[in-house]
Amino acid sequence: MQKPTTSTPHDAVFKKFLGHPDTARDFLDTYLPASLHELCDLDTLKLEPGSFIEEDLRASYSDVLWSLKTRTGKGYIYALIEHQSSPDAHMAFRMMRYAIATMQKHLDAGHKTLPLVVPILFYHGVDSPYPYSSLCWLDEFDDPQTARQLYGSAFPLVDITVVSDDEIMQHRRMALLELVQKHIRERDLMVLVDNLVALLVKGYANDSQVETLFNYLMQSGSAPRFEAFIREVALRVPQHKERLMTIAECLRESGRRRGLLEGKLEGKQDEALRIAHAMLEKGIDRELVLIITGLSLDELAAHSD
Repeated sequence: MQKPTTSTPHDAVFKKFLGHPDTARDFLDTYLPASLHELCDLDTLKLEPGSFIEEDLRASYSDVLWSLKTRTGKGYIYALIEHQSSPDAHMAFRMMRYAIATMQKHLDAGHKTLPLVVPILFYHGVDSPYPYSSLCWLDEFDDPQTARQLYGSAFPLVDITVVSDDEIMQHRRMALLELVQKHIRERDLMVLVDNLVALLVKGYANDSQVETLFNYLMQSGSAPRFEAFIREVALRVPQHKERLMTIAECLRESGRRRGLLEGKLEGKQDEALRIAHAMLEKGIDRELVLIITGLSLDELAAHSD
């Protein structure tokens, strides 16, 4: 249920005044920081809807949101004017969330670049002066200096497409995932066998991870020789041989039966169910079983006593 846009007499009178373009223009002319004032064309003010649909925002409405154009005509600026009659220790963070929500709405409207959003707090509470010395959300962290370094710089990027396979092989328990996801679109996965075997033999993945990995390869890979690929890996990795050979045998059996029963829908499903139950009894992951047999979860569940 939406909260009302006006919750107190303070809010009502504030919005009545700041919702008027001439009043808002005088407010911004007076209080905008000089560097931003130079950018803004205050004659282009346009009142915007101030509600944000994110349910987790504790206060789901901006008091007043104005958009305006820059003096150069390039880009957009929003003035997000918040009213507060009692102090809030996390007001800077709340305003930052409003600002980001405004940016998202701007992108959703079809714009290609982010707008500047200028949050301004209008305070008239009992406590004077405003008890929190900083309205910079970064000062709310235990370590503001580190927060500034993190959020004021480009975020770390792990672009596995440009990392060499030799380097990936040094990444221990991450190497399997990185190697497979880097090469998932290869036409022939046989080129991965040597590196995969080397990593699996070192014990860098448990049974569940190995099964999930080959599940992923079947779902997303482009491998005309997948059965040969999985069989080759199985023969060279003793600790996973039984499980991988079971998958390979089921792949072969499923393919053979589907070929023999092509065009016989009922018989085809019965055979797929037989193969599915046999695989499940051998401990093969259910999602992998569904991929190999082509059954849906509902079909499998309907025939499981």
